[in-house]
Amino acid sequence: MDHKNLKKKNLIAQWAFDTRPILGRLHLWLQDIDIEWITGQTEDELNDAISFVDAKTEKMIAMTSAVTALGTRLFGRYGEGKGLDKKQLDLVKKDADAISAYSMSESLWYLSRTLPENHAIMVCLGEGLMAKAGETAEMGANPLLGFGRIYARPQVAKFLEANVVRLINDPSYTWEDFRKAMLLKDITVWGAAIDTLECTSRFAKGEKTGPLTVFHLFDQPLAISDQYEGYIGNLVLPKAVVKKAAEESILINFFTPRQIIVDSIEMTYPGIKPENIHVWTLSGKARQARIGKIWEQWTSKGAHLVDENWKLPTGIAPFTDAGTYAPTFAVKPWKDEHNKTHVFIVDGYAASAEAIQGASLASILDIDASLAVLSSKFAFKYDQDAACMKLDPDADDFASQMETATGKTNIDPALIETYKNSIRLAKNAGVPLNKRTITAKDMVAEKSYQALAASGYMLDDPYSGSPGVKKLSDDTYAVTVRLTTKKGDKRITFSLKLLETFEDSKLVFSPLLNRFFKGEDFKTRAVKISDSGRIRNELQTLCLDALEYSGNKVALRFNKIPAATISKTDQKLLKQILTWYKRHYPVWFEWLELKK
Repeated sequence: MDHKNLKKKNLIAQWAFDTRPILGRLHLWLQDIDIEWITGQTEDELNDAISFVDAKTEKMIAMTSAVTALGTRLFGRYGEGKGLDKKQLDLVKKDADAISAYSMSESLWYLSRTLPENHAIMVCLGEGLMAKAGETAEMGANPLLGFGRIYARPQVAKFLEANVVRLINDPSYTWEDFRKAMLLKDITVWGAAIDTLECTSRFAKGEKTGPLTVFHLFDQPLAISDQYEGYIGNLVLPKAVVKKAAEESILINFFTPRQIIVDSIEMTYPGIKPENIHVWTLSGKARQARIGKIWEQWTSKGAHLVDENWKLPTGIAPFTDAGTYAPTFAVKPWKDEHNKTHVFIVDGYAASAEAIQGASLASILDIDASLAVLSSKFAFKYDQDAACMKLDPDADDFASQMETATGKTNIDPALIETYKNSIRLAKNAGVPLNKRTITAKDMVAEKSYQALAASGYMLDDPYSGSPGVKKLSDDTYAVTVRLTTKKGDKRITFSLKLLETFEDSKLVFSPLLNRFFKGEDFKTRAVKISDSGRIRNELQTLCLDALEYSGNKVALRFNKIPAATISKTDQKLLKQILTWYKRHYPVWFEWLELKK
């Protein structure tokens, strides 16, 4: 065997060995692996890491992204929502989100068993509960991995879980108290921002590009103290533009008039034509009220608002109906075949998890990201909306202050209450509202952080050119993952083989409760002790707000389960399922209490 083939054989063997807990759990076999370096390089491909975690954990994170992308693409009902009404489309979206959240959560659980004994991964931001623009409320209520989910060895996880519960429920227990408790126990908490399935609607409708799974890991927890999902204004530019503007005493941030930004771009890249300034922004009538003013400012200077009729340097057309994270990787200048300079930037707003994920890339890529906290409503222009989010919700003259901020009179009292609730939700979660603009550093405790960005591509990505899941044979698939850190940036393509039939593999990747909801007989299925942990995990994913923690007990209150995530019919079945488990396996389910 020549040296090249031996090196490849050793590479496959090392990856298979290091990631065997995840591969074994999901009944997969690693057939092959290819690594393409975008930037950077390690001396030892087998044992070196490019992030703050060790090489084995880094491999496990990459495999977590890979199996999440694979399982969702194969078993998440891709394309089955095309042409359906909103209600039926929503069901397809929920199934897709359930598969992706379950695949990642199970992988992280097995990953956590290999972490150092005093280490933990804590989910600080997740996406899935809030309806996006153009969606109804029930369409936003999808399964997710959200704030407070802990992945660690049992004793560490129990300690952290108790403190997280206190952080959520005890107003006197602050983020600083939580942080001090971790320091006293000498526990290292790595924070995560997760979107297990970005572009869920595109996935459900069968679009050819876009959907991916995004996992950002930080070397410390984000300074978040409660479940939070909201909207955040985001402006992402090449760092050179902001630096050049600063040299001319020009401040560039999210609220800077875009005409001034165009001037700064022209100073940074002399000779660039306005039409070669390509601005990616979410589009559509529903977004007009919020960011239409931004569109007008760009077009008034001749800049190009990106649409599907244009192609990126990758040769793939972009999309602007969703997906604000992936375009961040395309923010940079380039020369076309005629040696003309172009630049790609991202502007507008994003969901909180995507915005923080994208902004944290500023510590890795050569970009600058400016953020502003927005509300959940699209009633006012972005700058008016952001100003309202700075108000004191308990002020007696809140309504008049809101009228001053927006220039509107006779604002609907219901809308006023919505803004008060949005502000309180952000404050309770520790989202900084005192600053006009924020950066990713404002969301971490130490203001200095290291980050590892992992993306698993379900379908082709226009912005990086990364391919989606590809079928290689009847049971083998190619899955591409991108790992990006300050030290290096690489694309990893795994060839993964299903060790079970397609139908049996679908069961392996499917949440247990979802299988029961869809008709599998829970009374005749072989029960394992692991069912207890799986069901607890799934309840946290499906209906976290309906769970109450007390000591070692977890109470499920059925009257608090959102019908948007578990229908009333399925709630009745859920009660039968859990009652049956408790009756027949009381020791394994001693932790669970059922309440009205």
